[in-house]
Amino acid sequence: MSASANNSSDSSGSDEELEHIGMLVASIAVVADEQTRLRRAENRLPTRRYLRRPQLLPNPRENTPWQVLYDSQDDRAFITTMGIDAGTFEYILESGFRDKWETSAIPRPDADPDGLPRLGRRSLTAEGALGLVYHYLTSAIPDTALQQIFALVPSTVSRYRAFAMEILRDTLRTMPEAAIEWWTTEEECRVDSELVCARHPLLDNAIGSIDGLNLLTATSDDPEVENATYNGWLHGHYTSCIMVFSPRGTIKACVLNAPGSWHDAKIARPIYDKLRDKTPPGYFLVADTAFPRGTNTIAGRIHAPLKAGQRVPTDLQEREALLARNRQLLSYRQTAEWGMRQLRAGFGRLRVPLNINDPDGRLVLLEICARSSNVRAVRVGLNEIRTVYMRVWEEAEDADIWADLDNVMFGEIRRRDRVARFHLVVVDE
Repeated sequence: MSASANNSSDSSGSDEELEHIGMLVASIAVVADEQTRLRRAENRLPTRRYLRRPQLLPNPRENTPWQVLYDSQDDRAFITTMGIDAGTFEYILESGFRDKWETSAIPRPDADPDGLPRLGRRSLTAEGALGLVYHYLTSAIPDTALQQIFALVPSTVSRYRAFAMEILRDTLRTMPEAAIEWWTTEEECRVDSELVCARHPLLDNAIGSIDGLNLLTATSDDPEVENATYNGWLHGHYTSCIMVFSPRGTIKACVLNAPGSWHDAKIARPIYDKLRDKTPPGYFLVADTAFPRGTNTIAGRIHAPLKAGQRVPTDLQEREALLARNRQLLSYRQTAEWGMRQLRAGFGRLRVPLNINDPDGRLVLLEICARSSNVRAVRVGLNEIRTVYMRVWEEAEDADIWADLDNVMFGEIRRRDRVARFHLVVVDE
């Protein structure tokens, strides 16, 4: 009886020990799995990739790469890094940006928003703040590069950038060169029409060109927002804009920050209203064949090239006249493409997926880009933008894309060709 009890006691003790070991092993496995998950999350988290003060230059106001660039006052360097020349930079600075920067308190949760600014405690002067914004807008560089250029820690970069973007937008709104205004008088329409006719004499009364711009946008976790930004035609998430360009290269009207799922006809309604109510009779815009030309209320206010399969007159002279005008419509329509290219080339931030969670920030960014483009066009001139600015931007990008485009191999070239279909060939039926 005694031996049996001892055996039972030993068996019970072994079972408890095995159970304890099993629980210990399971706990170790859970802890190890959690540590692995946290490590992976940390590696993926972009906010962990930043520089701290010991890895940066000691004083943001002395001997930083930005200070060297600004002190050079070299137009080429300014255009390459900020998209504007030195003169335009100073003009914007003295048109209200400096005053707003030096008289406004930088918003922060632990400070009085109506308090007096402490300029001596700021890491950047007004010049540095404006340079920070245009460095951000003109390129797709990460924040770590901005930290190195301006010797700022991450929190300062984000806070200064957000504040400077708002006061830059407010400054541009007060500048006449940055104004985005529709044609106000018949005389203004006549002058722009003469500029168009100087090169395209068959486009009498054309005053500008219109086109849409789709900007890649990050995907939202919210199903409703995701659906609103998904563009089925482009098979991706986009923010849509509509731009109207004058022959001077300025933006005369725009609709910004519209959901990518909206059709151009819906986005362009404010512009249709301007064509109907604020444009003298007879004047029109030029668009491509895919752009919607509105309802019957603005019939004849948007002209586009012929579409494939469209019937042409049987009379030879009428047909030749129609095709000659069609070629000039095709040629002038290209000015809208130049305008869009100028925006994308001058503001590399537009090539980075826009932040889906910050609609107000997207609108501020797009408005600054549009108004800055007008300032550049007015102060420098469209021809100089094409010959000087575009050359600098092209050199700053991949030269192979520009120089060796004819050597790039495309699959199913004829099926994918989006240019040849506009060069119509008349077929007798």
